[in-house]
Amino acid sequence: MPKALITGITGQDGSYLAEFLLGKGYGVHGLVRRSSTFNTWRIDHLPRGENFALHYGDLNDVSSLLETIRRVQPDEVYNLAAQSHVRVSFDMPEYTAECTGLGCLRLLEVLRAEGLTKTRFYQASSSELYGKVHEVPQSEKTPFHPRSPYAAAKAFAFYTTLNYREAYGMHAVNGILFNHESPRRGESFVTRKITRAATRIKLGMQSSLALGNLDAKRDWGYAKDYVEAMWLMLQTERPDDYVIATGETHSVREFLDETFAYLELDWKKYVKLDERHLRPSEVDLLIGDPRRAQTELGWKPRTTFQGLVRLMVDADLAQAEREKRDERRSPPP
Repeated sequence: MPKALITGITGQDGSYLAEFLLGKGYGVHGLVRRSSTFNTWRIDHLPRGENFALHYGDLNDVSSLLETIRRVQPDEVYNLAAQSHVRVSFDMPEYTAECTGLGCLRLLEVLRAEGLTKTRFYQASSSELYGKVHEVPQSEKTPFHPRSPYAAAKAFAFYTTLNYREAYGMHAVNGILFNHESPRRGESFVTRKITRAATRIKLGMQSSLALGNLDAKRDWGYAKDYVEAMWLMLQTERPDDYVIATGETHSVREFLDETFAYLELDWKKYVKLDERHLRPSEVDLLIGDPRRAQTELGWKPRTTFQGLVRLMVDADLAQAEREKRDERRSPPP
């Protein structure tokens, strides 16, 4: 049974990847940070046991990484953990650099120091690397131009992964994933913020929604499709870096159109612009060129933009309906 270690297993991508790998017959181990509250709701449906285990650790703590690596002896490592919110990275640049950038270095160095250079390593890169884009669409050859502390930290992690591949012969790869969403997306990210607010507005539980730049364009895919590409990258004979994207771009405004129209609402009656949600430096247009991944990995996205929006709206509508029922059942204070 091959063994995989996933950092960031409690996040959107980590939970879908854990399900995928378990379905492939892997033993799956996840690294989770210790906190006073539990944040494992995305993976609580997966039974703990010999095939699925969690370990306390943190990318900012080398001793915990060393202990986990020694205990698990993984065949594959998927580094998905990060401070992953772009806007927040402007408020917490140092922490973002430590976790998102240096965390990757710490993990690779532990593998090297322990003699596990045959362990295959996946680094979660990001389309935010392209930032102020130099060409459209963006491919593996497009120059990077980071426009946030988050993107700068991801650039450090990208080149660190490349360096360990070239210096030590490790099967270390970067997946340059463009925006990918799902019903498991965090509620502070714009897509989930929109679908959650829209469904609550539909049920009379919320009156408005505050957003920033409605003209920003992104290449949005379905996270469940994208985790398969992560695995495929580690199955190749020769390690390399790949863009994973749909090849389409849609604005935040279009996401609003699709979401509210599906609920038979007019978003212009409810959405307010709030400058606090604007970034100090904006990334205006991201659209990926996935042809190399399609040709060399045999990967293609299965879910359309409209299908993704409706998946998210359906899930959030069901959640909002449960919350409304619970409110009715709760006695007044």
